[in-house]
Amino acid sequence: MHDTHTPTSTDTRTGADTGTGAGAGAGAGAGAGAGAGTAGLRPEEAGATAAARLAAVAEATGHLLRTVAALDPAAVTGPSALPGWTRGHILAHLARNADSLVNLLESARTGTDIPQYASLEARDRGIEDGAPRPPAEQLADLDRTAGRFAAAAATLPDEAWTATLRHRTGYLFPAYDLPWKRLMELEYHHVDLDAGYTPAHWPEEFAAAELARLAAHLDGADGLPALLLVAEDTGTRTRTGGPGADALTVEGPVRALTAWLSGRSDGDGLQVHRAGALVPDPRTALPSLPPLG
Repeated sequence: MHDTHTPTSTDTRTGADTGTGAGAGAGAGAGAGAGAGTAGLRPEEAGATAAARLAAVAEATGHLLRTVAALDPAAVTGPSALPGWTRGHILAHLARNADSLVNLLESARTGTDIPQYASLEARDRGIEDGAPRPPAEQLADLDRTAGRFAAAAATLPDEAWTATLRHRTGYLFPAYDLPWKRLMELEYHHVDLDAGYTPAHWPEEFAAAELARLAAHLDGADGLPALLLVAEDTGTRTRTGGPGADALTVEGPVRALTAWLSGRSDGDGLQVHRAGALVPDPRTALPSLPPLG
């Protein structure tokens, strides 16, 4: 789920700061994210797409800041849902990620190839150094960096949103996908805080777009059986996994499906059918998903 980073190489979670984040929507290449099917947008279309996503970012940022404001010092230093990371690590990562995306926004504005981070070491050091800070400092940093990101995005003319940017892992993506990358960081890592915000709180539009993105990324994955994913609340039916007839039908709310595909659920809220028969415990039937990072 990852940068949206996962601190360990074995963690299969998705996010946007690693190569599988929003870039995974384009096969970890051109960075489709929720922008699949939006390649080659005209400037006014790119600007409108970015503006809609920035509105979602602002809403998600508000939710996160309210959660962090309620944390006590012990909660910040306690473990998160990401192996090896405290909640403080996640909060520091989100702040430094906002700073890194400001660099990419400046790259789009100026046409200069500005690195997302000065180096991998600097990125990791920023997270480690910021993790132990008390809640008030974490909150102030998140608020300040979110403001910097919003202000930098507001300066971009429509033409700049058509620029090609370079992710820290090297792949290229259109600038209008950058707000979705930030949204992924906020929504996935808010859940990872393990502080009361769950996949059930995700906006339906986010969950639906991520379900499509993750299913596309996993389509044809080695060792994964053919799956039919049925979102009972939205009516969407999505195939992913290996070739051939559907080995399993996985059905449930769109948020529950996305939570499972993104590694943030073991299948709670889902039903699994094999050869038309309901499996009593879906967690015993759901296949292990390949790493996304």
